[in-house]
Amino acid sequence: MSLVLDAATQDLLFREARTANTFTDEPVTDEQIQAIYDLIKFGPTAFNQSPLRITLVRSPEARERLVPLMAEGNQAKTASAPLVAILSTDNEFHAELPKLVPHAPGIAEAYFSARAVREQVASINATLQAGYFIIGIRAAGLAAGPMTGFDFPGVQKEFLDDDHTPLMIINIGKPGTDAAPFPRLPRLAFDEVVTTV
Repeated sequence: MSLVLDAATQDLLFREARTANTFTDEPVTDEQIQAIYDLIKFGPTAFNQSPLRITLVRSPEARERLVPLMAEGNQAKTASAPLVAILSTDNEFHAELPKLVPHAPGIAEAYFSARAVREQVASINATLQAGYFIIGIRAAGLAAGPMTGFDFPGVQKEFLDDDHTPLMIINIGKPGTDAAPFPRLPRLAFDEVVTTV
């Protein structure tokens, strides 16, 4: 094969991994989430920016505030998941660039002084980081249930501020026995996606 990863790791991260809708009651620890972040923070982004922000919804009170903001079909699984993470973009990410890109002083002012530019760039790169986060969850032997079916303005008002834009919500935990009740859906073949010029 042309891949360096062994087949078991490929299965863990991609072929056998599924979006989970149910979970066991085994808790997800802060140590697991930190290990996941400490792995995925190395994924590439433009200018090494890190606009992704993660809000862990742990307390029963916070869960009670979140569940009504979810789409009806996402409420029960969000209420019962061991851990829920709200992923958002930090539209003021450029303030961290002197630390993240020390070899290029002035980059924040040169490229990201306009809020509209920051919002667009933050959305693209935080979405990229969210993909890494999902793979990191799988690498920890957990399952992810990413969702965009929720009240975006409501989540922003309840959990964030004007400088942070909700991106997605992810249920996290050990998958239940019926976590993926449907067969895997088809994917496009290589020749349908890849063009050589």
